Amino acid sequence: MNASVTAYLVRAIVLLTLVSAQWLFSITVAQAKPPSQVKYSVQRQENTKMRESLVLPYIFSTDDLGLVIGVGAMATGLYQKQMTLGGTVYGGGDTKGLGAGLWNYSVLDSDRLFFSALGMMGEFPLLRAYAPLPGDMMPPPRPGANDSSFDDFIQASGSSNWWNVTLEYVLPWGSAKEKSMTRYQLVGGLLKNETQQADWNPLTTGTSIIVARQFNRYQQYKNEEGELSGAVHALELGLFYDNTDFPANPSQGSSQYIAYSYNPKWLESKEEWDFIEMEASKYFSLGKNSFAKQNIIALNAWLGYSPSWQVTSDDMGNSQVINNAPFLEGATLGGMYRLRGFRQNRFHDKAVVYTTAEYRMTLDYNPTENVRWLKFLNLDWLQTVLYVEGGRVSPSFHRDTLFSDWKSDVGVSLRALTAGIVVRLDFTRSKEGTSTWLMVGHPF
Repeated sequence: MNASVTAYLVRAIVLLTLVSAQWLFSITVAQAKPPSQVKYSVQRQENTKMRESLVLPYIFSTDDLGLVIGVGAMATGLYQKQMTLGGTVYGGGDTKGLGAGLWNYSVLDSDRLFFSALGMMGEFPLLRAYAPLPGDMMPPPRPGANDSSFDDFIQASGSSNWWNVTLEYVLPWGSAKEKSMTRYQLVGGLLKNETQQADWNPLTTGTSIIVARQFNRYQQYKNEEGELSGAVHALELGLFYDNTDFPANPSQGSSQYIAYSYNPKWLESKEEWDFIEMEASKYFSLGKNSFAKQNIIALNAWLGYSPSWQVTSDDMGNSQVINNAPFLEGATLGGMYRLRGFRQNRFHDKAVVYTTAEYRMTLDYNPTENVRWLKFLNLDWLQTVLYVEGGRVSPSFHRDTLFSDWKSDVGVSLRALTAGIVVRLDFTRSKEGTSTWLMVGHPF
């Protein structure tokens, strides 16, 4: 590989790592992937330390936020080998925020009960909501509906605050019958002893986890037309099953998640609503070739429905939705995880269907291998990804409606495994434009 290509890849890796500290705490702003994962620790052949830590400054600029400068920090294995602590603070112009998180703390040193908590507070000069103002009766299509206009949104400065607390209980069967924790040994970012994944059977293989989550969200938009708030104080109960070979970067096996969320009319929440969802992922290993040490086909599908969602209409044909989740929860598409080629929370309705396919190619070449000043990144591999997505939101759960007039996009991604954590830079193209997302972790 020539020097110019190597230099470009090195710059891309540094960019991914510097900015990922900030985006780490934005993961649950658009909660998409299941809020649970197999409990594990990683031992890298290249670094046998039980503790990993990273403190990094970052800087970025966007049309919506302007120039933003911040610093992020992470540490794993400080108190318990599976536990992670992190925090970030940033600001610039009218943008400011801070966030902190604790992941996978073993409660009272329990072998099966784990606690996580994370949250963020922020002020932003520009927020968009594809939703009507409260109490508005309006003609179809409603803002955020599948056939709604790209320009039909509320735009204003405002705040975006959220926090979640999660309890997870690892069930004593399957692969977790004897112990809940799994230990992975990695060489060059791949499993040291890769074996064929066992067949799907929760009672004998894989890990099953009961998830209880209380999540809160508050976004407030103020402009001359009025005020819109997306207040959420909801409860979620779910069951997660993972039968993959390595949860951080699966190459074979599958996972499933089913959950029920309920938001009572309390505190700032002005609507009582509920939501049922099911998600499934499947992974196929295609082996290696002359330039890639791993080739993976990854598939994902998601289905959701809100029984409480109701529409009231007047004699003029105008309508209003009641007992519905705010535009940033429930049956929502667009943004960081699902339909990445569209704006955040672009579509929202009573029901939703979504599917995606990714081709993940883990390169055999590591541009930082012989660059001494980049050793601190603990970078194991680079991965290029091609993907396609499709789906829609719908006012009903009828098959003929749900599986017609889909929205779609295509994209390419550069991903890296640093100290056992995947960071990704996604470029996605849709009919509504091109989007770039910089995040931590695979989208599924």
